[in-house]
Amino acid sequence: MRGMVVAPDAFARQMRLLRTFGYRGLAMHDLLPYLTGEKTGKVVGITFDDGYRNNLDNALPILTRHGFSATCYAVSHALGGANTWDRSLGVPSKPLMTAEDFRVWLAAGMEVGAHSRDHADLTHCTPESASDQIAGCRQDLEDALGTAVRHFCYPYGRFTADHAALVEAAGYDTATTVQRGRTRADDSFFALPRVLVAQSTTLAHLLLKLKTRYEDRHR
Repeated sequence: MRGMVVAPDAFARQMRLLRTFGYRGLAMHDLLPYLTGEKTGKVVGITFDDGYRNNLDNALPILTRHGFSATCYAVSHALGGANTWDRSLGVPSKPLMTAEDFRVWLAAGMEVGAHSRDHADLTHCTPESASDQIAGCRQDLEDALGTAVRHFCYPYGRFTADHAALVEAAGYDTATTVQRGRTRADDSFFALPRVLVAQSTTLAHLLLKLKTRYEDRHR
């Protein structure tokens, strides 16, 4: 799991590269008109999963410096807690943002998305439980933060067509996966792929990801 971590100075270089090559980093709300074809331009959606406090401490100042926005997908029953779902994998405990932290994130022009109530693997849930995890998370976050929550991210990237239907029925606009690839015009808004930026991603590799039309969806 260490490969999923990006150091603050590396993130700063990555955001500088986007800006240098004329890309705008956008939260899902700001990206949506580009996904629907209402707008065109050189844009990149920027998303963070789980809601770690270090997103606020380290990523927010860098995003703000470049005039970028980003979406952070929060686990609603874990606000102010820690990533307990990673314990069985031996991943160290890291603090998650509190409701007040998320208000600071929002006030800076960022967005909060939903990542289920308990970081639940939806494929291990009953249909009723999955619906509660999906719709309940949105309600929790909207009540706690006083903001619209319109975008969902599948915990662990695991989902079925039934879960995508539940996300749509809950009133979300999009759902993101861990399937690797750039979004295409014919992609379902409730099964959007993402481009992984990991610890091992060099600036040259990131530029290649930006310039390559489509990545292999199965890598």
